[in-house]
Amino acid sequence: MGRTNEIPASIRAAIRYAVPGETALFYPTNRARSYWPAEEHLVDIQNVRPQASQLSLELQGFVLLREPTAVRDFRDASEVRDVYYPEIEQLVGRLLGAKKVLVFGDVARSDSRATGEGQRPAYGAHVDYGERTVRQFTHDLLGPQDAESWLQRRFVLMNIWRPIRTVYRTPLALCDASSVKRSELNNSEVHGGLNDPNRPTLYGYTLSYGPQHRWYYVPRMEAGEVLVFKLFDSDATRPQWTAHTAFDDPTAAADAPPRESIEVRTISFLS
Repeated sequence: MGRTNEIPASIRAAIRYAVPGETALFYPTNRARSYWPAEEHLVDIQNVRPQASQLSLELQGFVLLREPTAVRDFRDASEVRDVYYPEIEQLVGRLLGAKKVLVFGDVARSDSRATGEGQRPAYGAHVDYGERTVRQFTHDLLGPQDAESWLQRRFVLMNIWRPIRTVYRTPLALCDASSVKRSELNNSEVHGGLNDPNRPTLYGYTLSYGPQHRWYYVPRMEAGEVLVFKLFDSDATRPQWTAHTAFDDPTAAADAPPRESIEVRTISFLS
């Protein structure tokens, strides 16, 4: 595979933003049905590695960590549940000092043409879910009585994103949460999310363009690394949403292997 070893400080690439004011309807397992009015903008996307130690969940909404795993096969659903879920629970508990962590919603993705639609990367700046869906997940996972008790606390929805092998194309870009205005978020509905065509509607947001947005990515991100990013925080005094999207890296080699990654969601309850 031909490629250069030099990694630039930033690249200029197209981000697929949403048309302001439009409600997107996204069908991950049948994308031709989707209604997602979009407009592309060329933006600078910074290499996060040189400044990773300066980032925080409470300021930018995401962090890059080196976090080894004992999982051998991320395509094995049982191993993901039995080995990876406990690892993620411990990681998130350590990061947030959470009293309780719910782990759910794992999806292994690839941009290979052989991959089913529900497991392909999402092109379009978005935030998976907002408060309505976070509360519903909590009810589904804990039952109404326990859910309402825990939801009295501050709660945080996060995504933990890991390459299954080194990423050479179609990386993930994240937008600094402190650079996003609430008015730039548009409602979205996800029909058949988490690779389940029968799942009830999930509610989140798409992101419209703002010239102040600061975008980051991790060049050649490795399987021993994770991006942890906040999707919703019930504390409105803090950055609440981290928009993200797959994008086409213009520096990727034409024969770069498909991107393979796994993502898991967590809901944490703090004191």
